[in-house]
Amino acid sequence: MKIVPPLLPALFDSRYKRFFSDVINADGQKITIHCPNTGSMKNCLVPGSNCWHSISDNPKRKLPGTLELVTTAYGNIAGINTSRANHLVREAIEADRVPELRNYQTIRPEVKYGTEKSRVDFLLEDPVLGCCYVEVKNVTLEKDAGLVEFPDAVTTRGTKHLRELMAMVNQGHRAVLFFCVQVANAREMRIASDIDPTYASTLAQAVASGVEVIAWRAHLSPEEIILEKSIPCRGLLEPVLSD
Repeated sequence: MKIVPPLLPALFDSRYKRFFSDVINADGQKITIHCPNTGSMKNCLVPGSNCWHSISDNPKRKLPGTLELVTTAYGNIAGINTSRANHLVREAIEADRVPELRNYQTIRPEVKYGTEKSRVDFLLEDPVLGCCYVEVKNVTLEKDAGLVEFPDAVTTRGTKHLRELMAMVNQGHRAVLFFCVQVANAREMRIASDIDPTYASTLAQAVASGVEVIAWRAHLSPEEIILEKSIPCRGLLEPVLSD
């Protein structure tokens, strides 16, 4: 995903009321920009650290700036704009870079499915391969250097999506949980059972029922974000104990 124009550098100051962030721009001025992340952003909120933001030319926006990249407590860049995750995953699938999701003829976004009024991020279809339901989750929590976890806050919505994916498997379809890891240098993915034990136990049930789990790490820069490498997911068959 090319970012045009490139993101603007700043220094992170604070995040408040969930959707607001203050940053110090290149001119040394404190400005308020939109924070497009509803999670806790644990280990992503480091005052004085490097960050980058975009600027919208939409005159109707109250806050033209949007926080995009931050520096984690371990010094790695993280992409906190959750709306970019689906674009990154679709781009990778269409470019045939994800071996697990190759050879499907069509890809449709935001398709209604299940019994809990859900929309799956992507429905892949093929006359031979059948249907594959793909749910995307953006990962930003760096628990330790190179170790990332999901979720960073309790996610009842995420647990609902797991139930929907299990239902699709029970109906004879493929179902894939795709962790889009927007943390540079991430080497391993785990589930944060200490943060949301219900999600962890439900995911264990989902994996046991046949839901597939994959994780891909992104390369991040102010000019481009692209999924570059798969990383292992650990502790999926049982909840991961906190350190």
